[in-house]
Amino acid sequence: MSMKILVVEDEGDIRDLMTLHLTRDGHKPDGAADGEEALKKLQDNTYDLVVLDWMLPGMSGIDIAKTLRKMSSRVPILMVTARVEPADIVLGLEAGADDYITKPFEVPVFLARIRALLRRATMTEDGAPSTPGVIGMGELQVNENSYEVKCAGAPVSLTPSEFKLLVALVKNQGRVLTRASLIDLVQGSDVSVVDRTIDTHVFGLRKKLGVCGDLIETVRGVGYRVKNT
Repeated sequence: MSMKILVVEDEGDIRDLMTLHLTRDGHKPDGAADGEEALKKLQDNTYDLVVLDWMLPGMSGIDIAKTLRKMSSRVPILMVTARVEPADIVLGLEAGADDYITKPFEVPVFLARIRALLRRATMTEDGAPSTPGVIGMGELQVNENSYEVKCAGAPVSLTPSEFKLLVALVKNQGRVLTRASLIDLVQGSDVSVVDRTIDTHVFGLRKKLGVCGDLIETVRGVGYRVKNT
């Protein structure tokens, strides 16, 4: 399916490279060289996805992401950055980016991230669970209504924290979730979670899920995500 994608990148060669390969992949890319131009295009047009460079003249990619999230929480954002420190990546994700890729990047990886974000954002009835509240993902099945989890048909017993964590991850398949965002999603009247205990919960969750635990990827220094199946 052809999607309209805004590429916000001040380096012309990189912007041209991205738009070239997005066009070859069947999409309709548009370009912006700075934050001011990007915001004008976002106000005047509707896009299915935004590729956003972090370091831009004037308004930074972080500020644009925050502004876009106030305008629309539904448009996926792929952050592109030369900043590789975990703290920087966390900052980008918490500003509103759905995923990130670091420079220099491989074109196949760039396109794979684009496809993954678009799949999640444009899921149709064909890709939706057949039963309300039931999420199927390969051999893993999660029933939010009955609090049941099965891996390869076998029931898996989870604590309330582990169950909430699993639901948060599978509902955001392909998206990197920081530890802080997972705490916000998991925290509740019956569940109390603090920063580093997320790692302990994920460790326990993977162990109990067995072969299905391989679906959960660690994004070192940042958080976790569930692989696209």
